[in-house]
Amino acid sequence: MENTTIQMSPVAISERKNLPIRAGATVKVHIKIEEKGKTRLQVFEGLVLAVKGGTSNGAMFTVRKVASGVGMEKIFPLYSPAIDKIEIVKQSEVRRAKIYFIRDKVSREVRRKMRHTKTGVTVPVQEEEVVAEESVTPTVE
Repeated sequence: MENTTIQMSPVAISERKNLPIRAGATVKVHIKIEEKGKTRLQVFEGLVLAVKGGTSNGAMFTVRKVASGVGMEKIFPLYSPAIDKIEIVKQSEVRRAKIYFIRDKVSREVRRKMRHTKTGVTVPVQEEEVVAEESVTPTVE
């Protein structure tokens, strides 16, 4: 067996340590993805639900986004070499350190919208039926 070394890109630890990433921030995480020997960058943009571990070695942050009506969450290690860069788009004011309640809030809003939509199936009226109805004259007694 041969010893193969995996080439990892260095992480600018001081830059990542000083990132003002908090719950409620909207971030763009640029992830390196390797496919068929080539690497490409994929952007995952969403809302930060939680930051765990502060700025220590094992620090993680959870990002949630909605794609095609489906909520997706990813947990990223802060110092992962697979992350090319982290951009903070905006910072919202939140009163909690972990805003997991957003998951339930979104599902409640969807349920409320579904309640107000009509579930009846509409069948298009054929032209022949309409003509037949118009030719009949109502009789008044």
